[in-house]
Amino acid sequence: MKRIIFVILLSMLILSLLAACSGNNPVVTAVPDQPTPTEEPMALKVNGEGITMTEYQSELTRLQDALTQQGVSNTAEEQRNRVINDFTDQLLLAQAATQAGYVVDDATLQTRIDALASQMGGLDRLQAWQSEYGYTDASFRIAFKRSIAAAWQRDQIVNGVPTMADQVHARQILVQEEANADLYYQQIQNGTVFAELAYTLDPATGGDLGWFPKGYLTQPEVEEAAFALQPGEYSEVIKSTLGYHIIFVIERDPAHALSVDARSVLQQNALDEWLAASRAAATIEVLVQ
Repeated sequence: MKRIIFVILLSMLILSLLAACSGNNPVVTAVPDQPTPTEEPMALKVNGEGITMTEYQSELTRLQDALTQQGVSNTAEEQRNRVINDFTDQLLLAQAATQAGYVVDDATLQTRIDALASQMGGLDRLQAWQSEYGYTDASFRIAFKRSIAAAWQRDQIVNGVPTMADQVHARQILVQEEANADLYYQQIQNGTVFAELAYTLDPATGGDLGWFPKGYLTQPEVEEAAFALQPGEYSEVIKSTLGYHIIFVIERDPAHALSVDARSVLQQNALDEWLAASRAAATIEVLVQ
C-alpha cells in the first residue's frame, strides 16, 4: 500500500515539475471543430444580393398555379426565365431604393403585413399561404420588405413622367397592298383632299389617330414620319408590320396634356429603359438551371 501511494505521489511531482518547466505558457486543450453553418443555396445573385433556391421554387410554383388557372401553357425554360427576370428587376429596384435612402423599418413592415393579413381574411390565412409556398415568417418578411422597397423605386420612376408632352394629331390611310397605297398617294398629289379619301376608306374614323406623343405608337416608322411633318403636310408611303401607311398631320402642340393611356405607355417605357440600363451596369449571376 505504501508503495502504491509513493508511485502516485511521484507521478504528481513529475507533472508539477513539467508544468513548472513550461514557464507561463498555459496548457492548451484541443477543442473539437465547430460545424460551419451551411449557406442556403442561391438561385440568383444581383450585385451580390441573392434569392434563395427556396424562394425561387416558391415563386415558380405560384407562377405555374396561375398559368394552370388561366389555361396558359409555357415551357419550363419560359417559366424559369420569367421568374428569374422578375426577381432580377425586383432586386435592382430595391437596391436603388436603398441607395436613394428609402428605408423600410420594422414598424412600417409590420403595418404592411397587418394590412395584407386583413385583406386575405386574417392572420391565419396569411400564415397558411406562407406555409403553402414554403415561407417561414423570417423569409416572408425579407421578401415582403424587398417588394415594398422595389415598389417605392418603381413609383419614383413612373411618377417622373410628366403629364404633358410634345404631341401631334394625325390621321392615316392604311392599306394592305403597296400598289393601292401608291395609287392613293398619287391621288393626293393630284389634289384629292386627304380627309375625304381617308373617310372613303375608313367611314368610321377617317383614319384619325388622335393625339399621341413620341414613344406611344406600336409602329415606330409611322410615329417617326408623323413627327417629321408640319400641320397640313402628308408623308410618302410608309411600310410597317401592319401594312402601308400615308400620314397626314392635322395639328401639333409642344405641350399637350397626355391621355391616361398615353401616359401609362410612356411610364412603362420609362421603367423598361431604367431596368435595361440597370441590368447593363449590374453583376447578375443566374445559379439555377
